[in-house]
Amino acid sequence: MNIKSQKFRKSAELFGAILGGLVISLPAISQAVAQESTSKINPCPKIFYEEPHNSRVIVPQGCPPNALTKRLADQGLLPAPATPSQEQTRLGVGGEAAQPSVIPARPVSGDQAQQPSPGAASTDQPPLLQPPQTPSATITLANGKLNIKLINETAANVTFQVIGDTAPRSLAGKSDVTLQALSAPITVTFEREDHGQLIVTPQASSEPGSLEVTFKEATEAAQGRSTMRIERNGSVFLN
Repeated sequence: MNIKSQKFRKSAELFGAILGGLVISLPAISQAVAQESTSKINPCPKIFYEEPHNSRVIVPQGCPPNALTKRLADQGLLPAPATPSQEQTRLGVGGEAAQPSVIPARPVSGDQAQQPSPGAASTDQPPLLQPPQTPSATITLANGKLNIKLINETAANVTFQVIGDTAPRSLAGKSDVTLQALSAPITVTFEREDHGQLIVTPQASSEPGSLEVTFKEATEAAQGRSTMRIERNGSVFLN
């Protein structure tokens, strides 16, 4: 009986040691999994798609376009949005894995399958050609470089950004700022921080390679402008 008791006690101690090792290793495994999941940095944070960034900041290449990126791409001021990478597609906007949407199939009768839906656009019509836009101003560049003086004559702050060159900046009301040695072509965006409309007037300065851009309050939405594009030939376009 003593020998059996000793064997039973040793077996119980061995089992307790194995079980204790598993209990100790579980928190470490959980922590390693948590660190692995948080080590993935989302390239397309959700803040890019929330105001005010949605209408002021251009998202990085490969991210789904927000309102500003789509508007500039539609106007031809930015390259068409690139196809998202596999990692960006997996993470999705805001760091959450993108989930496919499943729509249940609906039975369609033979008559419905043969007839086109009402209001469907015909694919036989040629696309409409847009007339070329007339430049709002023309300047003479100095070795492809130019200076831009922004003059805010409104009482509101104006947020502006030179795409690919500067981060969004704020220009106080009744003040001005000069951006120097910019390389054409460039795109500049601007918006009143009180969300009012802006009348934008570009004018070549007396100095070669210098442009003055004046902001005034607009009373009608049709007068508002939010984007300026300067080409290599010195043509200035507003949108």
